[in-house]
Amino acid sequence: MDSDASSVKLAELLRHPDDLDRIIGFKAEFSRKKAAVDAQLKVGLKEQLQLTQTGMSSIKGGQQTLNSIKEEMMKIDRLCAEAQSMIHNFPEINAVAQAHRNFTQVETTKQNIESFATRLDKVNMLLEEDEQDLDLQENLLPIHHEISQLRTIRDEALQQAKNDSSLEADLQRVFGSLESTVDTFDEHVGHGCTHLIPLVNADNTSLVVRLAIVIEEEEKFDERAKELQDAQREFKDLAAHFKSLAVGTTELRGYKAKFLEAINYYAQAQLDASDQAFIEDPDKLDKSLRWYFNDLFAVKAGMVQLMPKKWKIFKTYVGIYHTLLYQWLSAKAADKQTQPIHMLAIIHWKDKYLAKMRRLEVKPDDLSPPLPGGRDSDLVREYRQLIVDKVDEWMTNLNNTDRADFIARKETSIDTDEHGRFRTKTLADMWRLLHEQLLVAGDSQLLEVVEGVTDAMFRALKTRVDMWFGLINDEVAKYAKPSVEPEAIQSLQDWLCSLANDQIVSISFAEANHGQPGYLHQFHSDFAALVSPEYANQAESKVETLQHTITDLGFRCIHVFVRIIFLIDFKAVMSEFFTPAWSHRSPMGQLVSTFEDYRQDYREVMHHLLSDLFIEELSQQLLIAYLSAVHNRNIKVSRLDAFESQVKDDVQSAFKFFENFEAFHTVDGVPGIKDKWRVVSAMLSLIQCDKHVIQATFRDFLQDYWDVKLSWVEALLRMRQDIDWGPLGEGKSIMKGLRQEAAELRTEQSVGTVMAEVD
Repeated sequence: MDSDASSVKLAELLRHPDDLDRIIGFKAEFSRKKAAVDAQLKVGLKEQLQLTQTGMSSIKGGQQTLNSIKEEMMKIDRLCAEAQSMIHNFPEINAVAQAHRNFTQVETTKQNIESFATRLDKVNMLLEEDEQDLDLQENLLPIHHEISQLRTIRDEALQQAKNDSSLEADLQRVFGSLESTVDTFDEHVGHGCTHLIPLVNADNTSLVVRLAIVIEEEEKFDERAKELQDAQREFKDLAAHFKSLAVGTTELRGYKAKFLEAINYYAQAQLDASDQAFIEDPDKLDKSLRWYFNDLFAVKAGMVQLMPKKWKIFKTYVGIYHTLLYQWLSAKAADKQTQPIHMLAIIHWKDKYLAKMRRLEVKPDDLSPPLPGGRDSDLVREYRQLIVDKVDEWMTNLNNTDRADFIARKETSIDTDEHGRFRTKTLADMWRLLHEQLLVAGDSQLLEVVEGVTDAMFRALKTRVDMWFGLINDEVAKYAKPSVEPEAIQSLQDWLCSLANDQIVSISFAEANHGQPGYLHQFHSDFAALVSPEYANQAESKVETLQHTITDLGFRCIHVFVRIIFLIDFKAVMSEFFTPAWSHRSPMGQLVSTFEDYRQDYREVMHHLLSDLFIEELSQQLLIAYLSAVHNRNIKVSRLDAFESQVKDDVQSAFKFFENFEAFHTVDGVPGIKDKWRVVSAMLSLIQCDKHVIQATFRDFLQDYWDVKLSWVEALLRMRQDIDWGPLGEGKSIMKGLRQEAAELRTEQSVGTVMAEVD
């Protein structure tokens, strides 16, 4: 594997023969790199070796110390044994001494037991005095001292009687009332520990000091008990020989832990109150947590000098308070029920928190774990996604509702605006939703949130436009099938008119929309004021693209509206053109009359900016259908003059309707309806010309209508009776020549002609 890699590397370096001259340079460079790597490895190896040697030396030293201790203990044991043999009558002397010690101990124990109840009553009396004012507790230290003595008496007596069950039971009855006294004492201590901050604020420092003394003494007791536990566990054999190891309580009282729990309890109680205030008004998060910094300031300014230095009481408070705050904010941030406004408050509060902690001389590095929030935190992205999810959810619901209503032709989903024009009911709701969520994102004052939400809105708008395109195209495909019966055509056309109006209202400028800017332009203005200049520049292309797409959707609605007219209303009529029935009556008049009916029906409910487009689309679809009529059955042109006259009558009938509109005329170089219908004259030229000049006439036709389909040309020429289309006729040779002309002369252009849509 290494040799293959080396070969590949050499192949990359030496790709050309000239690269052989660079081998010396490569060798020198690799030598330098190798020397540098070797030097680094040597330094690292030396450091690792030194660390290993130091560790081994420490282990060896520890082993030697342990062995020395064992040897000294063995010497002591040996000296004790030797001393007993050196002293004459040592056993008798030792027995007498032991008896004296036992007698003294029994006497002391007897006195302690006899006075136990009296001393306990005195303690209870002192506790009752302190009960009158728990914020003072002047007797706290005497009570603690006496209770400690009584505990020691109880523990030693029970230790001595542990091998006598009956005696132990009697002692338990004697000492049983001590526990209730201790519980009362613990309640007094607990009350003081849970009110340390109020005591300091009230300048009641004497009780704070007394509490500190009690906790410190109990901490020392627990340390001794812990050491005794360790000694009994590690030196079981020696414990049997040394009374100091065999006697003494090993039960930990845990006052220091309870002290810390009291601090935690006090902070948690205030945090619970802040939680409710935060839920009710997230804007007042800073105010609801004001106690947090007041407490820490009280500790720093008034409690530090009252507590043992080794406790580092301010650091302890900071650690407890910060941990509780972290847990609370993290739970809020992770809660799915948390509202965006609450999430935003958490995000912004972190910077304020760190600033206030700096004023208390607490560095951010000392606050672990870091609070959720901040401008660069994952919480910002979660907050952004929260808004994005809401936008997607609401837009999806709107889309589903509109899709179902459109398919069901639900007329109650169509409304009219203040100008009487059709409008879908959900249009204003959709743009209002986007506006509100954009304001929510803007309130965050975070560019990442605003720009991310804006991107999501662009995607949602595109999805909605694509949905309408798909639904409308499905309707066209359905009605284009010959077997489909027309159903609720007017409802469909009302929907198409409403959708077209929606698109115009969305993209129009104020001057074209009764002084009201279009929804899209208002949306553009809204987000442009909130995002960075760089994003605003990039978003210009998105707005432009979306505007074009919305415009295309509006045009598509009008196109399909007119297309449905020809697929349903004019399906039978269009099949008569150029047939014998056409020569006896003119169906064009019927079409024009229907156009006028539609214009009158939708003149008030269709946006005025769509009126010209509607007329142009009627003309375009009529022209396409008229030219496509060459495929009708049973067409034969027996008299060219009569055919030409009938065609001109049709054109004149159509022009009588269209000439009343501005779109009929050419304006600023844009061809009007009249110019577009000139293709009919070109069609007549192909029918009327001598068959020997058909190819030349087609060449002229191709210059103006480069995208004409040869299948249409063939259908048109088959209408002539002077061309033989039999197997040996000239029809095939004529079409062959036309195909050659099309192949040689046709040049694709950027703008198509009407003939591209004529089959």
